Amino acid sequence: MFRNILIPTDGSPLATLAVDAGITFAKEVGAKVTLFSVMEPFHFFSADVEQLGSTREEYEALSRQHTAETLAAAQIKCERAGVPCETDQVRSHEVYRAIIGKAEEIGADLIVMASHGRGGVGALIIGSVAAKVLTHSAIPVLIYRKK
Repeated sequence: MFRNILIPTDGSPLATLAVDAGITFAKEVGAKVTLFSVMEPFHFFSADVEQLGSTREEYEALSRQHTAETLAAAQIKCERAGVPCETDQVRSHEVYRAIIGKAEEIGADLIVMASHGRGGVGALIIGSVAAKVLTHSAIPVLIYRKK
């Protein structure tokens, strides 16, 4: 049923667990995987600690490095599991749209991603990328949440 799985990751510990679960699932069903990261552009006004202490150039370089390391580590996991995979990254202000767009572009039949489980006011203020993907995607989404 599932042959082409998109696994978005930001490199966070929970996203890494979702990557691991997605790779295991892909192996079990014989699917290929696309590992995908969306880098948010530098914002002059931000609550993101990494952006507050950096110049645009520093932030962009650190962002590219972090994303490359995250995707390389996930790709190694796929190779060790014998799961065919590709990697890709983009820069976008709208992470959820980039994820859905990539899934559509590659013809994914499933998106596997983490949810940090923010609820209430936190979800209203910060917004949940996972919730937005669930709401707007026509492609099935499997949400991984830590127990």
